[in-house]
Amino acid sequence: MTDETPSQDRHFQRRQKAAIVGLHLPTAEELLRGMAFFREDLAEDIREYSSRLSGRVKRRKHTGLALLATSLDELTVEPSEDAVLAVEAALDLIDDARGLPVDECRLRCRFYRAFFGNGQATALIAGELAHLASGDLPPAESRHLLWRSLGWAAQSRVLDARQRAGVSVQRSAEWFELEVRTYEGHFRNAITSTMVDEPEPKDSVSAGLAIATWEEEPSEHETRLTDRVVVISGIGNDTTADGKRVAKEFDKFKQRPLPLPGMPELTGVRARLIAEFPYATTIVENVLEGFGGRPNVYLRPIILLGAPGSGKTRFARRLSEELGTPYEIISCGGLSDSAIGGTARRWSSGEPSLAIMAVRRHRCAGPVIILDEIEKIGTGRRNGNVHDVLIGLFEPETSRRWHDPYLQAHCDLSHVSWLMTANSLEPIPAALRDRCRILRFPDPEADQLPLFATRILERLYIEAGHDPRWATPLEGFELDALASAWTGGSLRRLERLVEVLREARERGRRRQ
Repeated sequence: MTDETPSQDRHFQRRQKAAIVGLHLPTAEELLRGMAFFREDLAEDIREYSSRLSGRVKRRKHTGLALLATSLDELTVEPSEDAVLAVEAALDLIDDARGLPVDECRLRCRFYRAFFGNGQATALIAGELAHLASGDLPPAESRHLLWRSLGWAAQSRVLDARQRAGVSVQRSAEWFELEVRTYEGHFRNAITSTMVDEPEPKDSVSAGLAIATWEEEPSEHETRLTDRVVVISGIGNDTTADGKRVAKEFDKFKQRPLPLPGMPELTGVRARLIAEFPYATTIVENVLEGFGGRPNVYLRPIILLGAPGSGKTRFARRLSEELGTPYEIISCGGLSDSAIGGTARRWSSGEPSLAIMAVRRHRCAGPVIILDEIEKIGTGRRNGNVHDVLIGLFEPETSRRWHDPYLQAHCDLSHVSWLMTANSLEPIPAALRDRCRILRFPDPEADQLPLFATRILERLYIEAGHDPRWATPLEGFELDALASAWTGGSLRRLERLVEVLREARERGRRRQ
């Protein structure tokens, strides 16, 4: 039996890639089906959507929409759950929507609140997915949406349990999606096993916990995986009820050698990265220079230090993709306690460490974990401190025998690579900095304006639903105008300027 899900559909894949690089703002339905956020960042998606909708609302110049416009502007400035709730409240007061996508906005707001950890919103999204699954769709797509609906339903139960227990654990969007996909993978295997009349797999539904199993389609990275390492050698205290549950959850990972990502052909990697980041040639050389002759990819902890908008996060992601390593991007703005190192199984919020979750998801002993804006990590110590956990994970000796409090056993995490971005070093403790390579990520330079502006213009046309070839080459006077306003630095500012230029072009064409 083969199941071609939307994530495997070519059209969906193209739009997914465009969303990741900031070329396409996903619709609410595409988000439901599993498409990545705009630029793979919840806050960026919220800002982009609310900014666009605010513009549409204001163009109607209708006094009854003033509160909605104000709420959307506030959401653009501060992407938070309270700001999303304010937008929903403003939607309830609209008498005449005048063609605005009110239903789409409501659904998107619920989706955002779910990612902020709201159990009720998560349950509502599970219902939306179930409704989609019941529509007139190909059987394979309906099944995919059904599994996803069950995954969201399981996640809503966990969030409600945490709330009833008075446990407040803020998670990043990446962590939330990882948990949902974990439940989804479990249900997929449980249901498909039933469909083909096979006995229920060992790791069937249990107490709201699940894992992605080995029967899934192989990861795209597995074609170049070579050496293997045992990450989880055992489960501690496995005679208790909780211990038996965790042992069942990790049954297919315990004492199983997991592959390491093999080294790609570095000449091509270097050429492609330099072509995309011509202002960061030194960074590319510094990162790749230690790889020669090694069979597997491993990065000593690196902090990419640079100004906001310089492209650090995109570089970290593209480096991981070019090296062929599975990766996770974690926004550090939502990290404030030691849960990144795992929480004890006795708590309702108990879960493995972030590194173990990445290893489990990708079935790889050496994934890359990208910590975005590490300087924004909270420094309080009431529930432990993230910095203290990272210091242990960065040390080869301790990471080789890392004690995961959820597994209650030692794990070998010494092959996990850590990439970090930072806008400044001051908030980062000296003990953590000493364990990292600090590479100063340069600002984009003015002499590369034609290259950057052309790429941005093509992206804007793709977002508008046009073939990028419609983006006629920039005229000399247009480049001069951009050069007078952008002398290097943040690419986000250049994007805004190119957007203004594109709008001016469109107005000129309409007048012709």
